[in-house]
Amino acid sequence: MTTHTLDPSAGVERFGYRQELQRSLSFRDLVTYGLIFMVPIAPFGIFGSVFQASSGMVALTYLLGMAAMMVTASSYGVMVRAYPMAGSVYSYAGRAIAPWFGFLSGWTILLDYTLIPCLLSLVAAVSMTAVLPSIPAWIWLVAFVAVNVGINLAGIKSTRRVNTIALVAALAVLALFVVTAVSALASGAGRGFSWEPLFSSTQFQVGTLLTGMSVCMLSFLGFDAMSTLAEDVQGGPRKVSRGMVAALGIIGVLFIAQAMLAALLVPNPATLIADGDPAGTAFYDAARVAAGPWLATVTALATALAWGLSNNMVAQVATSRLLYAMARDRQLPSFLARVSVSRSVPVNGILLTAALSLVLGLYMASRDDGITVLSSLVNFGALLSFIVVHLSVLARNLRTDQPKVAGWWRSWVLPIAGVVILVAVIVNANALAQTVGFIWLGIGVLVLIWLVATGRTPRLSGIGADEDYLAGHRG
Repeated sequence: MTTHTLDPSAGVERFGYRQELQRSLSFRDLVTYGLIFMVPIAPFGIFGSVFQASSGMVALTYLLGMAAMMVTASSYGVMVRAYPMAGSVYSYAGRAIAPWFGFLSGWTILLDYTLIPCLLSLVAAVSMTAVLPSIPAWIWLVAFVAVNVGINLAGIKSTRRVNTIALVAALAVLALFVVTAVSALASGAGRGFSWEPLFSSTQFQVGTLLTGMSVCMLSFLGFDAMSTLAEDVQGGPRKVSRGMVAALGIIGVLFIAQAMLAALLVPNPATLIADGDPAGTAFYDAARVAAGPWLATVTALATALAWGLSNNMVAQVATSRLLYAMARDRQLPSFLARVSVSRSVPVNGILLTAALSLVLGLYMASRDDGITVLSSLVNFGALLSFIVVHLSVLARNLRTDQPKVAGWWRSWVLPIAGVVILVAVIVNANALAQTVGFIWLGIGVLVLIWLVATGRTPRLSGIGADEDYLAGHRG
């Protein structure tokens, strides 16, 4: 039997779509986008939570998290080559398995994508209030949302320029922390150099590490959003696949290094494990040990700006692309599929994302546990969508009407391993996130039933196109 492969130059036109988004992003732009979305200093904001969940083995937790995400990135790479279009897991599951399954997958990942900008704005607002307590958090929240929507409405090129500046600034702050932390440890500060943050025989438990991974995954969220730019990147899907791996490799090394150093400088590690970090200041406390109050202030301010501006900006981009993809398939209101002719951006998707961030953010700001609730929900939605991507790869392999895009290792071994790992992480995740996440999925099932009952059964443009593609390449 002849094995048919997919022409890497084949684009969205073979699926019945028009190429409306401008292919203006280079490979470097794509990697920059991924690094900004994951944020090189992401552990600053959740370090205490990861430290507690992993019983101090925070560096090992980030190492395992990077490995799990590398496996998941492989499946994303396979699917983005097969379906080089915006929409991410929604498009992949809908085409590899069934349109109705794609709808449910898109609905699930909406829990992740639509809440991320809100979470980022809220964390940034609270952080800025800590730096400038005279200004209420809600003012910062409104400011962060407004600035980001203005930049994104200006077009993807404007987003790219701001991304580069933000990445350089975050890396500069990280370098400053690393240098001062190493110098402080060499001078006898903290616990001195030790391998305990990477492995502790007295604390090691598989369940503990899985719980830690369920928390630290928040830092890695963003590499998957790179797949939503499949119609914005020069060079097509191969560049997207390579960009994911490159961004994950770089960010993983940075996460492990800063987590290792901060763990050795934490003033009271046993207390942090026992009581947690309700104020979210554990990393800044470590920075204070390294160089004094000024470094604590710098790292806190950098966290606020990174989460509230650069990371929030690319989160809006990814969310608007998902809304655009589902709307053009008539599975969300059609006004979300509108693309600005002059700026080549999904205007209404950006505006809706901003509105949700503002309304939900203001509500969550009034709750003591608002950040905790949003973080748990974002993680749960993301992990569930990652599992769906692996299942989509496996399902596509079982179909004889689909051209092959990868070898057996990436088509079978890695997806199966990915499902096993991610299911184990979800089982050990926050109970509230599990409850609300499955309720959200249940609502999606009800919406699907309503769509079918009203004659709007989910359909994707171009279903069957791969069969036509194969027919034209046989012989």
